[in-house]
Amino acid sequence: MPPRILSLILIVFVSALSTPARAELVRFEIKSREPFADGKSFGEVGAYERIVGRAHYEFDPKLPQNENVIDLKLAPRNERGRVEVTADLFLLAPKDLTKANGAALYDVNNRGNKLALRFFNFGSGSNNPTSAAHAGDGFLMRHGFVVVWSGWDGELLPGGDRLRLGAPIATEKTMTITGKVRCEIYPHSGGKRAVINWGNHGAYRPTAKGLGEATLTHRVRPGDPRVPVSPGKWKLHITEVESDLPGQLPKIEIEMPEGMRNGHIYELIYEAQNPRVMGVCFPAVRDLMSALKNGTGKDNPLMLEGKPIVKRAHAFGVSQSGRFLREMLYWGFNEDEAGRQVLDGVIPHVSGSGLGSFNHRFAQPTRHASQHDHHDYPPDRFPFSYGSQRDPFSGQHDGILKRCEASGTTPIVLHTQSEAEYWTRSGSLTHTDPLGRKDFENPETVRIYLFGGTQHGPGGWPPSWGDGKTLSNPGDYRPFLRALLLALDRTVASRMSGENHDHLPPSVLPTIAAGTLVDWKQDSTGFPKIPGILYPKIIQQPQFLDFGPRWQTERIIDRQPPVPRGDYRVHAPKCDADGN
Repeated sequence: MPPRILSLILIVFVSALSTPARAELVRFEIKSREPFADGKSFGEVGAYERIVGRAHYEFDPKLPQNENVIDLKLAPRNERGRVEVTADLFLLAPKDLTKANGAALYDVNNRGNKLALRFFNFGSGSNNPTSAAHAGDGFLMRHGFVVVWSGWDGELLPGGDRLRLGAPIATEKTMTITGKVRCEIYPHSGGKRAVINWGNHGAYRPTAKGLGEATLTHRVRPGDPRVPVSPGKWKLHITEVESDLPGQLPKIEIEMPEGMRNGHIYELIYEAQNPRVMGVCFPAVRDLMSALKNGTGKDNPLMLEGKPIVKRAHAFGVSQSGRFLREMLYWGFNEDEAGRQVLDGVIPHVSGSGLGSFNHRFAQPTRHASQHDHHDYPPDRFPFSYGSQRDPFSGQHDGILKRCEASGTTPIVLHTQSEAEYWTRSGSLTHTDPLGRKDFENPETVRIYLFGGTQHGPGGWPPSWGDGKTLSNPGDYRPFLRALLLALDRTVASRMSGENHDHLPPSVLPTIAAGTLVDWKQDSTGFPKIPGILYPKIIQQPQFLDFGPRWQTERIIDRQPPVPRGDYRVHAPKCDADGN
């Protein structure tokens, strides 16, 4: 063998030894393939198939693409030095894969619940879509999209066909990790017993010390003094939950024999044990879509003649799920373990400016932030905008897309929000500076669209009564979402072909400069005085919360409850004469 060839072989061999092996999604476990929508044919694309199973992952904690998963290095590893994770999987794909349009839409489930068919197909909601009613008018199918769902929430309880993920437990050299956990209970109708974690979610198990020293307080408003409830007036009930996935959390309820006060904020703080590595949710979604897009993973169900049918990957998330997508981008998880871009387009819908409680020690994914309950939880925190800005309180300079831009994996982002997000989700902070003094120009890859005069969820006719004093808003913004998805996919396809045609409309949003984004008080917004209609006296305005010395660097909370150190400032859209 010539010496030059031998040298090259040695260089490649040494490089392979010094570079950590990639893991990614290693295997698809397909449990069933059945006709969807009773075998109905969707135009020229034809019939669709339900593909149900599980995805099996292995994450290498040594890889730089995984270093932002908090506590991944403390999770148990297999003989290959990797962390194993399993998640539920559900796909809808054309039975004839040659009829697929080349695009996959990942629907980030909301607390285990599938939403895409309701939002794009106008179908009836179901976590086990089978019938023609679930398919709605077949919009996604008629256009040939592959629709993808998977489990990502390691806090969920089994049941209701909810999609789950088995999150590993972090340990410190085989020693149990403990820490303070805070649970807010907000009873809507009084009662004597309530779960401490809402939305069909489990809760972290208390230590013996935690059970003995747990505290419970109540207050009417977030800023009110916390009033202690004496230990003899309440107790906790812990129910073990059977699960076929590892890391299952128990169901924990609080009982107050004298009854809970309707509308009061109850706050339980206790020492818990065995934090789950919840942050694996992000590389799990990343590696699933990368596998479908690049044809990796044993028994990959979307292969045709040895090649993947998915060329373009988009993701859609509603509310909590939209916040998931923003945080996934924030931590840089749009770059797979091979350095490739995964998602080409992202639609965080009605997320407002929030992130989530997804990737820190003792994370609780179902927690949110609002102007009343859960006000001092981590979701509404800096950075709020996609482009980088300076935080006036911490001095941090950061943006949602900062890591994506550094790795060259920035997707097109279509940030869509209803009027409600300006009131309940701090929506203005996505396009102003943190103190609301001036407009902020996000990167050119980002478009922001306000669906004016609409509520958080899509409206319908006839309007219905809820908890409020007025009927629900009948405005239905879902046709806009359909149009934006098609425009997004056409734009991505055009860029991939080298034509670079932009099919997306420019941002449509209120601005300070134009006088359409103003102080939220009634005399500024111009909302008319209408008999029987109350104008809000409060708005969700995030605070800079001090969670303790290790929060910023290690994402460990030492201070429960956190201490507010300053207020960010939000605005609301100016109204027309009719109040819209």
